[in-house]
Amino acid sequence: MFIDQATIRVKAGDGGKGCIAFRREKFVPKGGPSGGDGGAGGSVWIVASGRLNTLYHLQFQREWKAGRGQHGMGSNCSGYDGDDVTIELPIGSVIRDKATNEVIADLAHEGERILVAKGGRGGWGNQHFATATRQAPRFAQDGNAGDERELFIELKLIADVGLVGLPNAGKSTLISVISAAKPKIADYPFTTLIPNLGVVSADNNETFVVADIPGLIEGAHEGHGLGDRFLRHVERCSVLVHLVDLSANETPDVDAEVVAHELERYSELLANKPRIVCGSKLDSAVPENSEKLRAYAEKNGYDYFEISAVTGDHVRELVRKLARFVRENRLVPELHDAEEAAILQHPAI
Repeated sequence: MFIDQATIRVKAGDGGKGCIAFRREKFVPKGGPSGGDGGAGGSVWIVASGRLNTLYHLQFQREWKAGRGQHGMGSNCSGYDGDDVTIELPIGSVIRDKATNEVIADLAHEGERILVAKGGRGGWGNQHFATATRQAPRFAQDGNAGDERELFIELKLIADVGLVGLPNAGKSTLISVISAAKPKIADYPFTTLIPNLGVVSADNNETFVVADIPGLIEGAHEGHGLGDRFLRHVERCSVLVHLVDLSANETPDVDAEVVAHELERYSELLANKPRIVCGSKLDSAVPENSEKLRAYAEKNGYDYFEISAVTGDHVRELVRKLARFVRENRLVPELHDAEEAAILQHPAI
């Protein structure tokens, strides 16, 4: 099951209380205070893991609690610190505070470790409060409470190339031809229900990752069809490949405008992302459709390609162009200002 959003509650451990105690030993008539300190509460950490690719595991555990610190003891013995809790998340996860919508972290590297809830400090025992004029303090500190917060986690797949288009535009067929991905392919709309990733090998053993997302229809930003919720998975791409079916009807330019409009309504980041308009199903194209789509691409300043994923016509040329484009424009795996603005624009909470 592909789960790309989750809300969890994290609670760091409270610090243990300091102890009030006095030395009562033979031959030590004025032993003085001997209360130990409380242990620190455990913290909650999040770490990026390459072995996960969805947030499915968070459906079974919505609350994560670290261990509390042990109370201090006599004879100047401090309590044990509470155990930390580590939550593994897929690379590409964006973590936000649900109450404030503040971006806490964007996990972009394997093993990246983020503190999301800090454990409380342990309280001092009464040994710390002895002075020349107060030699028998009968008080100690309580431990501090650990942090507690709700987190909204959103997964954005990390890919170099994003495939977008209307349903049945040929996106799944293309990714199945150029990579080892095996998405469901059929002759009815919305065959693709979840994003698919494929690793494409170009010349000189150069590779890049392609993401295929479910098709968009007019009104997707209002929730029509499958909506636009999967567009987050192509926000990190270096280039979008906009596939348009040349065999469907005689208005491929109108079809292209529909998808372009939905990208604009979703975010300015996607609307301004480099794009290649690609006419698909060339083997069964309607006459004059190629000229109409080419004119649309030239009018908007997009590169234009025509392919047939079934027969393989011009597919390798497209792969080579994408590899070259990715090599020259690949995004560094960090949260850029534009991406952060896009995240804040779509809290999806």
